Amino acid sequence: MYLHDVPLAEARARMRAALDELPGWPPRRTVCLPLDQALGRVTAAPVWAAISSPHFAAAAMDGAAVAAADTVGASETSPRRLRVGTQAVWVDTGGAMPSDADAVVMIEDIFDRGDGWIEILDAVAPWQHVRPMGEDLVVSELVIPQGKRLEPRDLGAIAAAGHHEVEVMARPRVAVIPTGSELVPIGRTPARGELIEFNGLMLAAMAESWGAEAVRGAIVPDRFEDIRAAAAAALASADVVVINAGSSAGREDFSARAIADLGRVFVHGVAVRPGHPVVLGAAQGAPVLGIPGYPVSAALTFELFVRPLVDECLGLATAPRPTIRAVTPRTLVSPAGDDEFVRVRVGRVGSRVIAAPLERAAGVVMSLVRADGLVTIPRFSEGAAAGAEVDVELLGPAHAVDQTVVAIGSHDPALDLLASELARRFPPMRLASTNAGSYGGLVALRRGEAHLAGCHLLDPASGTYNETDVRRVLPGRRVTLVHFAMREQGLIVPAGNPKRLRGVRDLAGAGVRFVNRQRGSGTRMLLDYLLAAAGVDSDAVEGYAREQYTHLAVASEVHGGAADAGLGVRAAARALGTDFVPVGMERYDLVVPAEHLAHPPVQALLEVLRDPATARAVDAMGGYDVTRMGEVVGGLCAAG
Repeated sequence: MYLHDVPLAEARARMRAALDELPGWPPRRTVCLPLDQALGRVTAAPVWAAISSPHFAAAAMDGAAVAAADTVGASETSPRRLRVGTQAVWVDTGGAMPSDADAVVMIEDIFDRGDGWIEILDAVAPWQHVRPMGEDLVVSELVIPQGKRLEPRDLGAIAAAGHHEVEVMARPRVAVIPTGSELVPIGRTPARGELIEFNGLMLAAMAESWGAEAVRGAIVPDRFEDIRAAAAAALASADVVVINAGSSAGREDFSARAIADLGRVFVHGVAVRPGHPVVLGAAQGAPVLGIPGYPVSAALTFELFVRPLVDECLGLATAPRPTIRAVTPRTLVSPAGDDEFVRVRVGRVGSRVIAAPLERAAGVVMSLVRADGLVTIPRFSEGAAAGAEVDVELLGPAHAVDQTVVAIGSHDPALDLLASELARRFPPMRLASTNAGSYGGLVALRRGEAHLAGCHLLDPASGTYNETDVRRVLPGRRVTLVHFAMREQGLIVPAGNPKRLRGVRDLAGAGVRFVNRQRGSGTRMLLDYLLAAAGVDSDAVEGYAREQYTHLAVASEVHGGAADAGLGVRAAARALGTDFVPVGMERYDLVVPAEHLAHPPVQALLEVLRDPATARAVDAMGGYDVTRMGEVVGGLCAAG
């Protein structure tokens, strides 16, 4: 059991109270740095101008410095003649003004006679085209306040004010200690049962992006004595110590025990999801935290609890990210007792912003990579219904929302290649694809939640793909069917096909463990069609109810030994190194409502799709016929 299971706000309050009791916390050391080393650092004191800028009256134009009174009445038809050297002095922009001059005549308004005299073709007023002393900065003026993270322009201003160095906050030292006997370092190929330790790299990079100095410790095995010793060693020099993994109530979870042995634990278990088993404690005058090992949990709790500590050491307030209102296309059900943080893909479809939820499992690191924002579902709420508005905390720039193609529908491994090519050729445009199955994609189009849907729905009666279901799900809508590829479906089986499977009829054999696709997917519907044609009842297929949302996930289950077969595309089998028993070719199209065809990111995506180089790259993945890739195959039709 957890020692505590407290709400997030209470956990933060307990942490605040404990930190207030630590002598010398927060550690706010300062250091003077040369300006060329100070980018991104936080000023430890105000910066005042040591000199004025400019510190003399300066010409603001190329031309001649003159006394304005000598030019009164000058014009092109009645120029004023001045002697060079006594009445006029040539000056360049930024040059010092002679003491007896109070204006500059632009070079364009001067006729140089070449005999030591010039003619002024336009009069100037006193101090016209002159930068007065201190126009930019006056000595003793505030240049940069305390607590400012320095940008390139700030460095220029400090230098202009007469400084060559600046006093900044020293970087707080954050020690990250990865623990786990199953972990191996980056660069080593993991054996079965081993995992690459990448959390340390990720968390250290997060700390450094906030302005800390991160120290990554060596991997520590699951032994209490070793974990305690590593934490004690880190406390000798670190301002914040983080023990990663080993923070729940399991047999080999020693973080809380080690922290308590070195100091004290004031929270063990916070009501957030993911990241429940957080340990908050202190020892030897510094905060010590235990955070979960699953990467999504680790990243979330590290930001929730470590970032405020880094900011406090730097004298900063933790700035909130920008938020935007969006619509969730799927119902978000959340446990009542937790604040849940759901990662989403975000894009604007028509007049609405859509926030499509990503995989919510704590161990899915790719949800960190793909996420554009976070939706917080407060504890004791019932979640959010499909179509409800939610607040999205943006993880990237707000302009990306309008540069995104939102695709919801059937999964295909080649969509990742299409997304990569779109980002490469048309930055900052991108493809945000959510796997909801072919039918789910059409429903998303009906609700106005996507620009396009990947679809491969077979009509058994006619033997055609997609048109029948598009008409049924999108009555009265004008849509275009853009051909992606013909692709080969078949049984994904382990290398060597140990069960000697020849087709779907063999799935009813004793001991054949099957992994299926989710309801509403075209592959699931194809399986049902094939089973019915073969006279096989789905109840006779062991694992028929076991679902995965992508072809790659099906292939992974087979490759890992969790299943003996799954229906999917050849490209997924090839990617995982499994064998493949073909059952036939099918047509995979992109369904695009007419109102989205003119959307610039959609146009860019279709241009990439029609590029022969894209077709060659998809063909190289195996199992595709790309002869008609990018063609309009369904025409622009009035469906229904």
